[in-house]
Amino acid sequence: MEKLFEQYRRLIQHTELNVTRSLEGQISWDARLIGIKGSRGTGKTTLLLQHIKKTFADNLKTALYVSLDNLWFFNNTLTDLADYFVKHGGMYLFLDEVHKYPSWDREIKNLYDGYPELHIVFTGSSLLEILAARVDLSRRALVYVLPGLSFREFLEIKTGEKFPVLELQDILKHHEKLAEDIVKKTKPLVFFNDYLNYGYYPFFLEGEKDYFQRLGEIVLMILEQELPLMKMIEPAYVPKVKQLLAIISQSVPFIPNISKLSERIGINRQTFLTYLQYLQQAKLILLLYKEGSGISTLQRPDKIFLDNTSLMYLLGENHPNIGNLRETFLANQLSMKHSIRYSEKSDFLVDDTYTIEVGGKNKNGKQLDGLIHAYIAADDIEFGFGNKIPLWLFGCMY
Repeated sequence: MEKLFEQYRRLIQHTELNVTRSLEGQISWDARLIGIKGSRGTGKTTLLLQHIKKTFADNLKTALYVSLDNLWFFNNTLTDLADYFVKHGGMYLFLDEVHKYPSWDREIKNLYDGYPELHIVFTGSSLLEILAARVDLSRRALVYVLPGLSFREFLEIKTGEKFPVLELQDILKHHEKLAEDIVKKTKPLVFFNDYLNYGYYPFFLEGEKDYFQRLGEIVLMILEQELPLMKMIEPAYVPKVKQLLAIISQSVPFIPNISKLSERIGINRQTFLTYLQYLQQAKLILLLYKEGSGISTLQRPDKIFLDNTSLMYLLGENHPNIGNLRETFLANQLSMKHSIRYSEKSDFLVDDTYTIEVGGKNKNGKQLDGLIHAYIAADDIEFGFGNKIPLWLFGCMY
């Protein structure tokens, strides 16, 4: 057990505080049980270590960080660790990679009930089914989702400036003033294409030239390890999931023909649709459904995107179609806080209210004629006018 504490101290010592995620300031850290979900590579571990270093710098003994994929847990239990920790004055236990520990949900529930003085924060894959866990954690845990970097966060890292989080309604109504305030500090378009390329996952800070190698390793780990572990996909079917993702990446965004695609891969329709759901939960793709339609597991999606633009560069062409990039960017940034649907009248219907068409700076609004709450998200402009809004500004919503 001493090695766990030594590793914890070493990690804290080497944790930098110069770049922090905005979610860190939004979490109710005083809650007794907190869950943080997110795809691999979005920075969950760094988030925990930074919070510990900032909060417990004067008394590191009251907190402990440990990853549950540590070899120590092959012969010891989480309950053993927590019991020892509490008896020696520990109060804040930070558990990383809980999905790697078979009975994580049951033991955390028992620790929550049995040690009322103990605060627990745990992180897990975006595939983690916290609300559907075998024991009832939903009424005990506050659950947060850590996405990749927004364009706003990327802009802060690149410029050293601070920019406010914007609400969608404010962007739609006051985009001219909001864009002006940001452009006074920097030129967003200078950084926008870099963000689309390598800006979504914060590990670009560790070396931009290795970015896509690391991202490729993450995708393989999700497909080969996390999906079989957490969704019980038989190893023999993993190549079919890879093939499915490869087909999607060559065409996105596109309207799928489920029958043809499932036949091409060699799986039945129901299994095909289930795999699509798994890939969406893993934050590798984004599924859109028509406006006005209910959404079920067995419903055919009306449009499929890759989850973010970095995945387009990794899995698709080296130079993805600019129109596809723009749509993927907007879908990704909007989906963090808003519901988005496929619309036959435009690109997106947001919150069942706002119609948004994506295009370049010369995009006109002809197809939006007669629609209320209709807007154009236009690339390559610093400022908008009327219902034409800079595309980059939609990257400031978290």
